[in-house]
Amino acid sequence: MSGLRSVTLKLVLSAFMLSSIAAPAQAALVGTEQMIGSTVQAGSKQRVEAFMSRAEVREQLQAWGVEPQEAAARVAALSDQELDALARHIDEVPAGGGLIEVIGIVFVVLLILELVGVTNIFTRI
Repeated sequence: MSGLRSVTLKLVLSAFMLSSIAAPAQAALVGTEQMIGSTVQAGSKQRVEAFMSRAEVREQLQAWGVEPQEAAARVAALSDQELDALARHIDEVPAGGGLIEVIGIVFVVLLILELVGVTNIFTRI
């Protein structure tokens, strides 16, 4: 009986000791600016992607010799500030008007990225 008691006591003590070992955890505070920045960036990206997916925008880009996939890759390569500025300008354009201006701005951004050497979209021109 004392052998069974000894084994049981050792088993209970081992279980208690193993259950008290805590796994390391990491936590950090997230600032308001960081949360707002990621939310704004996601919203800007969605607005620009929605604009780029419109049929008239794709047609105009193809008329300029820019493939929509290449333009989408360029938009994906924009910095947060450039993406936010482009999204703000899209929002400022009145509904149903100013499409040419917005397409022009997208073209200028693509041209600047071409001149800087980020991509080679206009090699066919």
